[in-house]
Amino acid sequence: MLQRSTVWIMALTGGLVVANNYYNQPLLVEFAHTFGVTEKAVGPVAALTQFGYAFGMLVFLPLSDMFERKRMIRLLILAAICALVATALSPSIHWLIVAGFVVGFTCVVPQLVTPFAAQLADPKERGSVVGIVMGGLLTGILLSRTIAGFVGAHLGWQAMYWIAAGIMVVLYFVLGRTLPQGPPTFKGSYVALMRSLHELIRTQPVLRETSLVAALQFAAFSAFWTTLVFHLHNLPSQYGSDVAGAFGLVGVLGALMAPYAGKLSDRTSPRLTVMLSSIAFVIAYIAFGFIGYGLLGIAVGVVILDLGMQSGHVSNMTRNFALNKEALGRLNTVYNVTRFLGGGLGSVAGNLAWVHWQWPGVCIMGGVLSLLAIGVQLYYGRRYVPQPQSA
Repeated sequence: MLQRSTVWIMALTGGLVVANNYYNQPLLVEFAHTFGVTEKAVGPVAALTQFGYAFGMLVFLPLSDMFERKRMIRLLILAAICALVATALSPSIHWLIVAGFVVGFTCVVPQLVTPFAAQLADPKERGSVVGIVMGGLLTGILLSRTIAGFVGAHLGWQAMYWIAAGIMVVLYFVLGRTLPQGPPTFKGSYVALMRSLHELIRTQPVLRETSLVAALQFAAFSAFWTTLVFHLHNLPSQYGSDVAGAFGLVGVLGALMAPYAGKLSDRTSPRLTVMLSSIAFVIAYIAFGFIGYGLLGIAVGVVILDLGMQSGHVSNMTRNFALNKEALGRLNTVYNVTRFLGGGLGSVAGNLAWVHWQWPGVCIMGGVLSLLAIGVQLYYGRRYVPQPQSA
């Protein structure tokens, strides 16, 4: 039986490690100033981190069904420490971009912890457990921007990455004493393991639906957060990275809803919760477009956007984890690789929309992506009646 204290340790782990992928978003202007480059030139730092994260999940997440999970998690944390140190020592923008990719590639631990928790949880409490772990992970994403913005404004962006590396060192030893063993569930070769990913995609319409919806939602989410620092700097008061990061605190209100979204998924229909989350995305971008030229208006949109993000993500994962308990790592691979490819493309699209059309272009881009997420759900809702299947 999974102890509640272990659930919270997993939530803390997910939040602390995933934060490494998002420290760069409020620091993009600081990067540009340090290396004397344009806003367009620093955009790839955020995008390549997301692509690195997606690639890392493709490589490592299937292996979590094949190898002992506690050992994998600790080894990846050691690799993340090296990547964070390399980032802090970046001598050029090109080095920083490559280092960002490696940070994303090594910081996939949250996506190992979440299915690990789902595997250990009682089926009747799976949604609640996933909600708690995801709440910690999503809070880490949001608070990372607040912390990075403050540290970047007062100590410099390099200090943020030295601090992050130190946190990972502490976490490595804490998990060695507290994390339970996670025995493998797959017996066979790595080639057979990777082939089974295609089989899951082919046989599981639920997985295809949740993955596409999550990719579009995360693209809309990333388009906003990648360009927010530019938008704030462009306002008459020319707000800096500390103000951009402070909106992470506002977004925590949405992250706090993740455990409740998990409970709602246990009691009702997680698919309905996902549809409501996509509608929240549309409302958020309408708010950004009409009242997003002042701090209060942006804050209103951020709360709605993050509420949609957290509730949709938790409910999507709850649907996936009900499909096949023996393939949780591989289900999570397909879902999250697709999702973070969407996040990376959303960062690129948001940056291009900003360069060519400024804030109105970003709002239109985010709104279109959100409407596409609704369209995917309507398409699958008419074609399939989802049923759990074996991988």
